[in-house]
Amino acid sequence: MFQTQAPIISNQYPAWKYFLLIVMTVLGLTYALPNIFGDDPAVQISPAKSVQFDASTQQKVTEALTQAGIAPKSVQFENGQFLIRLNNSDDQLKTKSVVKDLIGRQGVVALNLAPATPDFLRALGGQPMYLGLDLRGGVHFLMDVDMEAAVEKSYQRYLDEIRALLRNEKVRYLGIAYENQELMIKFRDLDGLAQAQTLLSNQYGREFLLTENTATAAPNLSVKLQPAAIKEAQAYALKQNITTLRNRINELGVAEPVIQQQGDRRIVVQLPGVQDTARAKEILGATATLEFRLVEEKGDPYQAKKTGYAPNGSEIYQFRDGRPILLQRRIIISGDNVINAQSGIDPQSGSPEVSITLDGVGGRKMMSVTKENIGNRMAVVFIENRTETTEVNGEKVKKRISTQDVINAATIRGQFSTRFQITGLDNPQEAQDLALLLRAGALAAPMEIVEERTIGPSLGKDNIEQGFMSVVVGFILVLILMAWRYKTFGLIANLALTLNLVLIFAVLSLLQATLTMPGIAGIVLTVGMAVDANVLIFERIREELKVSSIQSAIYAGYEKAFVTIADANITTLLAAIVLFSFGTGPIKGFAITLSIGIITSMFTAILGTRAIVNLLYGNKPVQKLSI
Repeated sequence: MFQTQAPIISNQYPAWKYFLLIVMTVLGLTYALPNIFGDDPAVQISPAKSVQFDASTQQKVTEALTQAGIAPKSVQFENGQFLIRLNNSDDQLKTKSVVKDLIGRQGVVALNLAPATPDFLRALGGQPMYLGLDLRGGVHFLMDVDMEAAVEKSYQRYLDEIRALLRNEKVRYLGIAYENQELMIKFRDLDGLAQAQTLLSNQYGREFLLTENTATAAPNLSVKLQPAAIKEAQAYALKQNITTLRNRINELGVAEPVIQQQGDRRIVVQLPGVQDTARAKEILGATATLEFRLVEEKGDPYQAKKTGYAPNGSEIYQFRDGRPILLQRRIIISGDNVINAQSGIDPQSGSPEVSITLDGVGGRKMMSVTKENIGNRMAVVFIENRTETTEVNGEKVKKRISTQDVINAATIRGQFSTRFQITGLDNPQEAQDLALLLRAGALAAPMEIVEERTIGPSLGKDNIEQGFMSVVVGFILVLILMAWRYKTFGLIANLALTLNLVLIFAVLSLLQATLTMPGIAGIVLTVGMAVDANVLIFERIREELKVSSIQSAIYAGYEKAFVTIADANITTLLAAIVLFSFGTGPIKGFAITLSIGIITSMFTAILGTRAIVNLLYGNKPVQKLSI
């Protein structure tokens, strides 16, 4: 009678698995290390459009700081912008004031927190993960919406509508203009005034307050918005600006931002973990949009610029290099008709370009105009509005500044509608910013940043320290319990658990994710799940030791527990993916850390502990397991 001999199990890993574990451990430690060095208070200076900083600018900044008695840690000049690291927040505020007075409108000055990561780690691409406002804080903006400009914009829209209405109804009038928060329509005679008054009353009865003046040589009609209509326009501007800001922040890739209305004209924006605050300021406050107009080919633009008078139906504009050009007053389409914009490089000229996609209305207008004007030129006007506050006689006075530059005037070669390209931009960064602004939409009214600061954690320093302390204490208690319950195998599980945390922080740092309190909750949950996987394995090994050899028990413990562990982790991962897909804000932060933790815990709890167990007990005459 023959007896089948059970196969000999040696519990050995191939060399490549040990190599993989070593590489992952080294990479994890390398990219998790930047998180322990903290941040330096810093001031970031980025050049404004068409401005370039050089070594002489750096020398001026350094001399100004020396004269002000400020000793910075370092002044770095990279990628055309400055980063000044300071010793404390007081020096940071003083430096911002000094630099702002020095460079004026030539650059954007912003407060920042610069990572104090050593050079050798930065050379390897190591950066700390971002911490949310509830942990480290971030940048805080209080933005004031220019409600007067919002009302003026409503008047300008009504001006075009009224002009078209009077023209269609063949009402004779001398002119219509906006002045002193009202529209003034002048007529040749009283009959025209009466016709217009009746027409406007029927069309805009609830929105307008009409006042006639027949005492002048040319009778006129004053058109003012009703108080309710003004309030509605202001409320719309505030709501639209909040929506646009949210779109722009999403384009910037900021995790879990806070955008809230404050009062009836202000918006609070909190951006956790933002590093490039200068670009954030520029993107958030910009009111850039586009207008497409036909070029007026009949007049002489240089003569018009010299005399200040443009031919009837046209206006004087300028290219960025100062060359004048005459454009027709009629706007074909504006940035409001743009539904998508992507920056790129023109394959023929190698210059930056923006590919535009229009909505249905804009596409039909563009198709009609290009069909009738093949061979004529069409210009792209880049419009940017901003609000500045200056001090006059001890009082703060707001001044609205608008720049209108023609960036392109190309000949229409054929009919097109919803898709085309804009060229003539200065550099790729401008193309990216323009595409971002067009995708996110234009602001309904200009805004001014009236308060800017880097803020501390909203939960308070003591609460944060207690929160981290609770995580540390819980982690240590888990280590002690595992070591007491499973002895040597418990120590192995503790090593894997520590490596799991290191890998989580490394992945978050590589992804430049923003860690918040909900994210920490996800990490804590992951730690519990990682321990749970080891508990399942170790308990299975204990049961197998009662009926089989040590090597067989180790092998069976890992193999038979794997299916249960995989099922539990995969179902949790699916739930995390659903949370990330449909959740917002803190829920996304929780889902991200939970997903990363599940993947790393599977690696460390199964492959990591198995590798160490194989090294200690595999293919060795072991009499007893310390488990």
